[in-house]
Amino acid sequence: MLINNDTIVKDNNPIIRTKSKEVKLPLSEEDASLLRDMLKYVQDSTDEEKAKKYNLRPAVGISAIQVGIPKRMMAVVVDDIDKNGNPIHYEYMLANAKIVSESAQPAYLSSGEGCLSVVQDHPGYVIRKARVTVEAYDLITDSMVSIRARGYLAIVLQHELDHFDGHLFYDRIDKKNPLKKIDGALVI
Repeated sequence: MLINNDTIVKDNNPIIRTKSKEVKLPLSEEDASLLRDMLKYVQDSTDEEKAKKYNLRPAVGISAIQVGIPKRMMAVVVDDIDKNGNPIHYEYMLANAKIVSESAQPAYLSSGEGCLSVVQDHPGYVIRKARVTVEAYDLITDSMVSIRARGYLAIVLQHELDHFDGHLFYDRIDKKNPLKKIDGALVI
């Protein structure tokens, strides 16, 4: 499937609010192919030349519902820094991902969040959990995985998981006080 900015489902389309269904494992070739296309989009979207050539908006993740397919699948590519200040690179092609544990500590991005499906700006803090453990099938490793994520990766995974249930990031912004500081939160 060719995925570009024209094929991304926008937030004015009711399908984006559809609850996605689990996929059968092992993955069908159709589902595996879709996951590979989703990963390729995210990888290419951060390459300035390819992004311009193929009409891609920069992304760190994408869920199947964002291309109109209500299946619990996501592709994520995140560059971050570990607790020792070393660069770390994560790539996942996940099916049937779910959070199995989470921290009590909240977290949010100081710059707010964005989304391929959301064209308009929605300023405000999107309150999430600082740490999550996600279990899923990962096509890259062809195995069930348990991902212990903190900080930025945890936020990206929660953002994509929200898509599985038809939620968008701006649903989590406090409408009355969008830039309200949260005590004890991990601010990224």
